[in-house]
Amino acid sequence: MEVTESLWFEVAIVSIIYTLGNILMGHFEERTPKIRRVGKYMLTILVICLVSVYFGRTTAMILLSLCIIPLLYIHGYYLPKKKGINGWTGEPKGKYYEFRNWDKNIFRNDKT
Repeated sequence: MEVTESLWFEVAIVSIIYTLGNILMGHFEERTPKIRRVGKYMLTILVICLVSVYFGRTTAMILLSLCIIPLLYIHGYYLPKKKGINGWTGEPKGKYYEFRNWDKNIFRNDKT
């Protein structure tokens, strides 16, 4: 097995996770500003790389893996039980848009 000593391994893993997330679940972030999405990605890379440098790659990968716990809680319990929103499909859209504080009328013409 090839040993990778550089931080490019961490960058690649985080990038793969974000790429798959955007392909499969990006439609739920349709109204999130692009700068916020890019910022979240850059912050994640920064945190994982810093943890890898100071505490080791294993610790960084464990930290990245632990991020699935809040995801499962929010999508599996909080959204369906507390908010009445399907955590995997985002339906009903009206409740989901209200939860995200997005305008429900996406076709409104603000120029008139």
